[in-house]
Formats: sequence, structure tokens, C-alpha cells
Amino acid sequence: MIEPMLLTMSEDLPEGDEWVYEVKYDGFRVILTWTEDGISLTSRNGKNLTDRFPEIANLSISIRPPFLPITLDGELVILNTPFQANFPLLQQRGRLRKNTKIEEYSNRRPATFMAFDFVNNQEEAYTMRKQKLQEIIERLGTERIRYVQEFKNIKDIQSIVHTHLGEGMIAKTKNSPYTPGKSSRNWIKNKNWRTVSGFLTSFNPQNGYFQINGTEEGEPFAIGTFKHGFDSEEEKTLQTFFKQKGVKKKGSWQLEPSVCVDVHCLHATKSEMREPMFANFRFDLSPEECTKEKLLWDLSLFPSEVEYTHTSKELWPKKTKQEYLVYLRNIAPYLLPFIREKKVTLIRYPDGIHKESFFQKHLPDYAPDYVGEWVEAGKSFITCTNLRTLLWIGNQGALEFHVPFQKAGGKDPDEIVFDLDPPDRSKFPLAILAAQLLKHLLDELGVISFIKTSGNKGMQIHIPIEEGSLSYEETRHFTESLVSLLIKEKPDLFTIERLKKKRGSRLYLDYVQHAEGKTIIAPYSARATDKGTVATPLFWDEVKEGLTPEQFTIDNMLARVQEGGCPFQEYDHARSRQPIKQMKAMFARP
Repeated sequence: MIEPMLLTMSEDLPEGDEWVYEVKYDGFRVILTWTEDGISLTSRNGKNLTDRFPEIANLSISIRPPFLPITLDGELVILNTPFQANFPLLQQRGRLRKNTKIEEYSNRRPATFMAFDFVNNQEEAYTMRKQKLQEIIERLGTERIRYVQEFKNIKDIQSIVHTHLGEGMIAKTKNSPYTPGKSSRNWIKNKNWRTVSGFLTSFNPQNGYFQINGTEEGEPFAIGTFKHGFDSEEEKTLQTFFKQKGVKKKGSWQLEPSVCVDVHCLHATKSEMREPMFANFRFDLSPEECTKEKLLWDLSLFPSEVEYTHTSKELWPKKTKQEYLVYLRNIAPYLLPFIREKKVTLIRYPDGIHKESFFQKHLPDYAPDYVGEWVEAGKSFITCTNLRTLLWIGNQGALEFHVPFQKAGGKDPDEIVFDLDPPDRSKFPLAILAAQLLKHLLDELGVISFIKTSGNKGMQIHIPIEEGSLSYEETRHFTESLVSLLIKEKPDLFTIERLKKKRGSRLYLDYVQHAEGKTIIAPYSARATDKGTVATPLFWDEVKEGLTPEQFTIDNMLARVQEGGCPFQEYDHARSRQPIKQMKAMFARP
């Protein structure tokens, strides 16, 4: 077995023409070996993980590469986004032993092998190995084994890792050989630390761990434990303080809330911090200031360039601007891909959803330089291309993000959208039925479709297409053809009547809305409803009886995508796979 090449930890990454950079994924370091006998997965410490990850191992059944054997070094991960891995879920997978459970989890959230090195030719330079690796990954043609991209510009990768709340970065020299089992200055890693604050509560002299807590509505809650990061004097001082000021109970020293500290970690969930490291004492903080709200803010790594104001203001009933900004910051990797190339129309509620609101699509004079601008016909429009812009917009009280169907500067759509609009929320089951019927028709054509709630009272079916593959006139003919079939089948339930008073209790199939200059609510945008609902991407098997738009809010959306994944994850990949000829045939005139 080949031992993986080791990395050297550093607080700073080197710069220069001889260096390139990769995303450091938070997963299991694994050597993948593919021979005529199949695939094996071996962890850094020599454990065989092959049976735990059948979605990787079973690739050898359907794919028969002519260039075997190959040995790849990489990170086994469960991806939230292309640059963010979900380590808690991977840990859970690693503990499974029953084949039925392993199969269930592998279907629900399949793992991905992120390959960053081709180990067959260890003496070759890194750049040569990467070139061959990329060719191999492309020829394999599977989403379960992906290529880890290298970046020449350190600022590019810093922006990506920060936006996606990734684990960190790795710097590698272009001419470095692969040295199994050895640590080298040719590979240097840097962690993307979050720094959280808490007050010390206990010290366990048996294992050397210190416990920190926070406070929520006056009650303490556990943040986690740590033991590393001290210099010898700091650790000795703290242990002595516990013994002098604390009380020993059940083998541990207990301390009344008094001393606050900062701790570096990669993330913190369920009373546990990932890779915690002591940072420093916080004598300027009181235990009462170490709140749950502060913890969530600190874990979110907010860009310092943006000014955050009036964060305690309520934007929804019992939901503050700070809670909204935390939502926006964490959902950014999922939301930004759907708005970054488009002129965005905002609906702003500066004083909350029950006060005055207004639309905004033009760039204001007071916008900072980092806010995107698109100039067209002498007018400046807002574009939201990066995290700083998104948070600045959010700080202005913009709750809803509406986007057109074409990119800024484009004339043709890059998606088709069916808007399923029931008369009120009580008729939402009509939207479910319409979605199911349309899905059947689209499947018959081989069209790849995605669905989301509007966040209000209806749903929308999205069909991503390549820009220029269909004109607006052609997409209108296509949507009109399918809508007509639905109305022919269920005229008492569906209508294309534009006047609300003539629709009665029927669902409005709005295909006219899909046109140049029109907009639709963006996936993951919040809505100005009392519950703070979200325009939520769904998996198609969720579209069934019992589904309601009120289920999905800014309070639970992040947990939803982290636990279940993003239903729109393959949205861009689907563009080039759409059966455009068959779609055109739907409305072809004799």
C-alpha cells in the first residue's frame, strides 16, 4: 500500500510563480486503487474503507477504463457545495456496519472522491501528474470521482474558500515529486479557522480538556471542549486558576462563569467543536456576552468590509436582521450561483415586512465599490456577484431577490420556468397535482426538470437550458403546448385566464410570465411572509400530499441543505443534456 504524502501546517500560505493552490476538503484522506479486480479505498492509517462506500467501489462494475491500474490520492467527502464538505455526515457514514444502512445512506447522500494527485508516477513534477490526473477523471466521466482544481491566483481561492466556508487551502510547488509517507515543505496547508467565544466551566485533569459554554436566554449551553493551542505558560496558569478558584466534582474542576476565551475551530455543532485550538483570553468579554447569537455570527465568518447596522431590528415577527444576515451568509454558496450573472430586482423592507416596501433594480449612488454594476442603455443595474454584495444588500433590508430568465446582456433565456399559481394557500394541493402532471410530460420528453416552492402560495418548475439554444418565442411555444395539455385534461382545476376574478378556484398556469424583462423569485430567496418562508428547491419525491410552503423558513433552511443536500446541485450540469430537438418538436408547425 502507498502511504499518502503528508502536509506541513502553516498560518500563512507562500506566494510566488512556483506555487499553485488547491481547496482543502474536510473528509477522509484516502488512496484509491483501481485494478482489473476493482476499486479499493484505503485510509491514511491503513484501514480498508471499500465496503463502507459502495457508491465509489461499485463504479468498477459499470466503468471499464482501458488505462488500469491507477492509484489516486484524494479526499473522500460528502459535498454540500462544490467547495464545502460535510464532515459530520461523513463520520456518520464511517461508523456504519450494516449493509442495508450503508446502502440507504449511500443513496441518500452519496460520497465523492475528490482526486488531487496521480500517484503512479511519483517522480514526475506535480504539474505533470495533475495534467494526467485531469485526463483520467474526464475519461472516467463520473460525478463520484472529481478532479480537484488548482488555482494560480491565491486571491481567487481565498475568495472561494471563504464564501463556501471551506476547511482551508493547500499550497503546492509546481515541480514537487510525490513523496509517500513524508512531510514536506512542498505541500503546505492552511486552515480556514472560525473563532468562537465562550466562558470556561470545567477542567478535566485526567485528559487535559477544558469546557466552554455560552448563554442563551440566560441559560448556559455547551459549546465544546479543547486542550490544544496553549503555550506551556498559558496552560499552566489556567490549570492553576481552576484549582484555586474552582470546586472539584466527580474528578473535574468546576468553575463559576467568570473567564472568557476565544477558541479557533472549523465548525461547532451539538456541543462539539471541530479541531478546537485555544486562541487567547478575552478579559474584555463577560459571560453574559457569550450568547448563542454571537456564536452563530462568529461561526459564519462575516466579511469585515461590510458594515452591519441595526442588527437587532425585527424584519419578520420575532426574526431580527441579525438572524437574516446569518441566514444569507450561510446560504450564500447555494444562492449566489442563481443570481450572480443576472440583473437582480430587490424588494426592500427597511423596517420590516409590515412597514413600507419598495422595488429596487438600479444601483444607488451610495453603494460601495464592491457592489456589482451592469450598465445598459445608460442605466446602472445591480448585480450580485459576490458574498460582500449579497450581505450589503441584505443589510439594506432587501428580503426578496427576483431575477430575469436571461443573463445580464443576454437576449435569450438560460432557463424555462412554469409558474404554478393557486388562488390561495389553501389550494396548494392543486400546485402539487399540476407539478406531478407536468413532471410526467417532461419525463416523457426526456427533459431534466427541477422544482421549488415559491415561498408564498405556489410552486415553480425550472428547466435549465444553454443560452442561445432556444429563443423566448420558442420557449413560449413549448410552455404553451404543455400547459394546453394540462388544461385539456383538467379544465375544472387549471386555467390560463389572466384575470383573477375569472379564475375562480382554479390554479393559474402562468406561461406568459416567462418572457424577456419578466422576473421570478430566486431559489433560496426569503419571502416577506409572517413565517419568513423561503423559495425552496425540492427533491421531486417530496412533491406529494402533505407538502406545504410554510414548512421551509430561514430558521430551518441551512439544516435542510446540509442534511439532505441541495436539490438543484446538478442544475448547471443539466443544461447541456436537455433534448432541445424534442422540445422544439412539441410546437413544430406543419
